[in-house]
Amino acid sequence: MPSINNSIATQKFDQLQIEKLLKNDNFEILSISLEKGSVFPDHTSPTHAYLLVLEGKIEFHILGEKHMLEKLQLFDFPENTTHSVLAEEDSKFVIIR
Repeated sequence: MPSINNSIATQKFDQLQIEKLLKNDNFEILSISLEKGSVFPDHTSPTHAYLLVLEGKIEFHILGEKHMLEKLQLFDFPENTTHSVLAEEDSKFVIIR
């Protein structure tokens, strides 16, 4: 049955907030909000993943490189690779993996 989920729209900017929007046998979607100046510390993804910025501006750190990502930019990264995120502005993004 079709449904509407407003979780992303209502997710607050309070340091780091993570919400699992969907998980099935094939993939999962995470909604992440990151308050300006907050950090999503070093972590890895168990699978190849895609990050889509919905709002704001972030620095994505991976393999010794810094990638500046803004609204509506899509970035993909490999599994089991340590990475972190710094919010340059209040930001919302989704991870699809």
